[in-house]
Amino acid sequence: MKKKTIVTEGFEEEKIEKNENHLNKDIRWERLDNTAHLFPVIAGESMTNTYRISVTLNELIQPELLQQALDMVLPKFDGFNLRLRGGVFWYYFEENGKPAPTVKKEAKFPCRFIRQNKNRSYLFRVTYYKYRINLEVFHVLTDGMGGVNFLKELTYQYLRLAHPALIEQVGDSLASGTSLNREDSFLKNYKKSSARGYKTKKAYLVKGEKLKPGEFGVMHGYMNVPELKKVCRAYGVSINEYLVGCYVWSVYTECLHGMPSKRPIRVAVPVNLRPHFNSITTKNFFVMISAEFHPVRETYTFEEVLQIIRESLRSQMSKEHLEKLFSYNVSNEKMLFARAVPLFLKNIAMGIVYTQSALANTTTITNIGNLTVEEAYEPYIEQFHAFLAMSRGQSLKGTICSYQDTLVFTFSYVLKDPSIQRGFFRRIAEDGVAVEIESNGVNYE
Repeated sequence: MKKKTIVTEGFEEEKIEKNENHLNKDIRWERLDNTAHLFPVIAGESMTNTYRISVTLNELIQPELLQQALDMVLPKFDGFNLRLRGGVFWYYFEENGKPAPTVKKEAKFPCRFIRQNKNRSYLFRVTYYKYRINLEVFHVLTDGMGGVNFLKELTYQYLRLAHPALIEQVGDSLASGTSLNREDSFLKNYKKSSARGYKTKKAYLVKGEKLKPGEFGVMHGYMNVPELKKVCRAYGVSINEYLVGCYVWSVYTECLHGMPSKRPIRVAVPVNLRPHFNSITTKNFFVMISAEFHPVRETYTFEEVLQIIRESLRSQMSKEHLEKLFSYNVSNEKMLFARAVPLFLKNIAMGIVYTQSALANTTTITNIGNLTVEEAYEPYIEQFHAFLAMSRGQSLKGTICSYQDTLVFTFSYVLKDPSIQRGFFRRIAEDGVAVEIESNGVNYE
């Protein structure tokens, strides 16, 4: 059992903390969702499982007001007011209740590992830089949609503090569209299954010289949404299919140089399950599908690659298939034998399974979607950005989000050679879409 030291009248006394079976009744606790069980097992300094969502305002951030806004908003979100605990059989969440993490000016590379003991036991951090508010979240808490949900409310509260006249327009409470739901939608919607849905065969992996230890590359490409839609209509694909196809094409041409490969280029694409299962949960609720292109002959055109990606993605988007993907995992979790296995043995097993699945994908490209804000706040908000930390075998990832008429495709990476990024944006520009590029400069020496 863990010991806690209390200082009383200058003397130290030891108090034994109650173990998890005798938790104080006033302390709220909850189980992790099915996907979240994996993240504490694999997370560390080199694979942080942290993602960032940020909002850029039209005015400089006032740090004291941002801290005040976080102090006000955090107690309203049970899903962020948590710390992670390790039990005998499972990890679990426990209500934190400490003061909110300290808002800091960004001075280091993003998506670093979040150490609870240096962050008041919280699993997220808030930083700022000039006009930008950054929210970084350990994926065990929630997925991208849960992060957006929290960031928007934090931004609204900040803007109300900076511009009190807004309160007369919108009031001073949470927006009507903000969810506080903590349902485990995996458990609610799964069906007993014994069929594995995920692929485990190895994919082509992008390798090369890496940036200096601790460095983290970020490159944004800004595109006009109407221009993109026009191009996508001409190809008969969605924006998501087109951008994934452009990425695959860039790997095919820049890395494989248009030659056949023993292993497929396979892109993991997270799918938000909420609209498919009528859920508003703020817990994780997504699955991964795969866009696959296996070059087995000498020459493919871009149009051919794009249609292969289109068919690959669409064949997996049925509700039945998505249900199958997460039902297998939930069914395993609910097996009596698995529930009785001690946590340290579960960790070993999950680590092995993760390694197999991680090497089965060349990269991950996630689409946060088209973000909207309450009308009263629109004049103050310029843009949203999002990107992912690295994971095993994946040294380059992509994230898509859009706001109003601007879509941002963001590369996050630890590779020195930016050939894939250049090939990706070049391919889009060749289709007549203007691209404006911005980076944090790690590739410039």
